Amino acid sequence: MSQAPSVAPLLNLEIKMKRLLLAALAAALATASLVTGAHAQSNASGPLATPSGELQFVRDDRDFVAMLNREKFDRFDAKTLMHFDEVGGENGTITRTLVQTAYGPVVYDLRRNPPLVQRANVRMTVKRVFWQPDEAVMQSPEGWFRLKNGTLTKLQSTKTTYH
Repeated sequence: MSQAPSVAPLLNLEIKMKRLLLAALAAALATASLVTGAHAQSNASGPLATPSGELQFVRDDRDFVAMLNREKFDRFDAKTLMHFDEVGGENGTITRTLVQTAYGPVVYDLRRNPPLVQRANVRMTVKRVFWQPDEAVMQSPEGWFRLKNGTLTKLQSTKTTYH
């Protein structure tokens, strides 16, 4: 008399594989939400909390005026307001922001008062920004660029991983 093979080991394997797949999916979703939330793209005009006070962008004729605590510190031309924020510091305040202007990206370091303003002076459309301790690394349709100490550099192929 022959015994039928047991299906229990196959069922256990299938259950284990489903659990593993669900765990991997959950980990991937958690990682994706952390990455997209870390360097927010926004069109909010403010007021926005920074370590130095409240940042606000106000439309003035064809230009925008950047204000910190209701004091003007910069003016730029742009059809629409678009900025990429580094959120950090105390209470999740905006420490740096890269603003898309008609004449290229501008970085405001809001950890200082008055803010440090660094202009790229090259027209480009920025898709995303990765903040490093002393630079902004940005992706545009023309490639990858670094803005550091007011100098814009086109990046070549690298093995550096930006977060």
